[in-house]
Amino acid sequence: MSFFAVLFALLMEQARPLSPGNSLHAGVRAWTRWCSRNLDAGRQQHGWLAWSLAVLLPALLAFGIHWLLWSVHGLLAFVWSVLVLYVSLGFRQFSHHFTAIRDALDMGDEQAARQLLADWQQVDASLLPRSEIVRHVIEHSVLAAHRHVFGVLSWFCILAALGLGPTGAVLYRLSEFVARYWSYKFRASGEGASPALQQAAMTAWGVIDFLPARLTALGFAVVGSFEDAIDSWRHYTQGFALDAKAASPIRNDGVVLAATAGAVNVRLGGSALKAIRLPFAPGDDNAVPPSTQATPGREPELAHLRSIVGLVWRCVVLWMVLLALLTLARLIG
Repeated sequence: MSFFAVLFALLMEQARPLSPGNSLHAGVRAWTRWCSRNLDAGRQQHGWLAWSLAVLLPALLAFGIHWLLWSVHGLLAFVWSVLVLYVSLGFRQFSHHFTAIRDALDMGDEQAARQLLADWQQVDASLLPRSEIVRHVIEHSVLAAHRHVFGVLSWFCILAALGLGPTGAVLYRLSEFVARYWSYKFRASGEGASPALQQAAMTAWGVIDFLPARLTALGFAVVGSFEDAIDSWRHYTQGFALDAKAASPIRNDGVVLAATAGAVNVRLGGSALKAIRLPFAPGDDNAVPPSTQATPGREPELAHLRSIVGLVWRCVVLWMVLLALLTLARLIG
């Protein structure tokens, strides 16, 4: 049933995407703030307690509702899975940024593209040349597609196969959100999350995203230039995190970006990745990734944005075909 749940969720998200300021997302932000304010006392055990309450409790609640509905009727549990996937995954949660920047570049309005990129990622893009704008858009869009679509699918399918319903989707999205939100709030205001809490959230996120990042990279390799993607994955992943103290989420992102670079033959990394605001040392609001090595490939061009769109959609089709085959095999078996 995972295939049909994902299919209906994607169709619903395309037809009626959630608005950016919807009450559900506002509730998640309020819940995350409550956990940090009431449980974060600055020590490691407090950080893990706050993270567990913020992430694991909603995931367990999602499983509990699934189990209760399944005990009443399987169709109710299926509807619950569709609804959870609808609010957890989807392109429309980030694709409007990509489309707006691409359209601005297509019309030759580089200043508007820089402003849109700055608004999206909260970085200074005022001095970026055209190729760097394209490179930023590719990197941020690929990572967004991974976190909003393929990573969610990975954990949903794994735990759904174990009978846990949509628990995996909730676990993945919340673990990504709290790591990003607590880090952002500290940088923006200097308060809201202690270094211990940020460290716990980033460590947990690195572990949870380890397998999905490699599944996404493998999917890009299959639907793109396979040999080049695998070669770039093997030899240039570490170039995205030259600092030995780099947090594991950076290495996971490096896997996805290195495979993307090889799959579509585009040069990523280098100075463009400096703008990705993920902390190397939680609590340091100035901590950004150091200068990274660039992968081989062509200089980023506007045509590469279309290639990225095609790569992502082919990977979605690959996922759906695999899910359909697994569902068919289960029905026949």
